[in-house]
Amino acid sequence: MTTADLPPAVWTAARVLLVCMFPFSALDKVLHWNAALKQASSSFLPTFLPKSVPALMLVAAMGVEAVTPVCIVGGWWPREAAALLTAFCIATAVLFHPFWKSPDFWARGDSVARNHFWDFTKNLGL
Repeated sequence: MTTADLPPAVWTAARVLLVCMFPFSALDKVLHWNAALKQASSSFLPTFLPKSVPALMLVAAMGVEAVTPVCIVGGWWPREAAALLTAFCIATAVLFHPFWKSPDFWARGDSVARNHFWDFTKNLGL
């Protein structure tokens, strides 16, 4: 049996399982707007940018997380949606989980760097 022989329901289930976390992440941003805005403001943004930039980034992120999974599962421009979601995951990994900047990666016990490392690899793995 090859992957081409798998029933369509298997492919649909695989797509759903691969992207199901993203709509919940968008909803979490809506429900916890202030915390999400704080995280969006805490990263790489230069101080000279308008204060509205993190909020615009957050709205764009919520749009990507809400729309691309529907496109992927529904079969509407699935490759384009997957490419956009891939770019989103890479960007969030690099911009919001810079584990290499924390000096405590090899420290014993809890480590900010290791927590970022696992979030970084999760985003790249998706």
